[in-house]
Amino acid sequence: MSDSTDVFEIMHTTRAMRRLKPDPVPDDLIRKILEAGICAANGGNTQRWRFLVIKDPKIKKAVQVFYKRAFDEVIGPRYATSAPPPGVTPERYKRQHAAVEYLTEHYHQAPVWIVACIEDTAPPNRWAGASIYPAVQNMLLAARALGLGSTLTTRHLLYEKEAEAALGLPEGVHSYAILPIGYPMGRFGPVGRGVLDAFVYQDQWGKPYAGL
Repeated sequence: MSDSTDVFEIMHTTRAMRRLKPDPVPDDLIRKILEAGICAANGGNTQRWRFLVIKDPKIKKAVQVFYKRAFDEVIGPRYATSAPPPGVTPERYKRQHAAVEYLTEHYHQAPVWIVACIEDTAPPNRWAGASIYPAVQNMLLAARALGLGSTLTTRHLLYEKEAEAALGLPEGVHSYAILPIGYPMGRFGPVGRGVLDAFVYQDQWGKPYAGL
């Protein structure tokens, strides 16, 4: 089932979709995704978020240069030397690495990018993401509900100045994520995560949560 309206099913099956078809995505679907984004919580309801929709192949190719460089220099070697995360088998981790490499090579072919930004004269700080990442998650969930695939990518920030120049962002605007959006080649399915008792404590760090 590619689309769904059950919020819990959507959350449990919104896994990263890195293999995307180049087929065009209708603007009315992108609008629905953006509308979901601006429903999100943000600091003081100041709504400093800005969303740049990228369709121009030249812009995407210019950014993909830095995206691939970051893979070659940082992300690829990290995958090659890291153990699988909680809830992910070694075989699935290898498939994830292959999908990451696929997206790297085909990043610019995703039909639509949504660049999530914050307009602020101050440099990005530790809490600034609280005013943009909830919107990003809303958009990922909306895309999943519409049968569209995406993934939260921040790799371009390893070459932040160069990538943001390629995106044409003005002074005082910083990007926090890029969502490549398209129809997925694969199927949605359960996300790979660890079990709750590995992450949740009660009253004291390391003390198990009795509710589990």
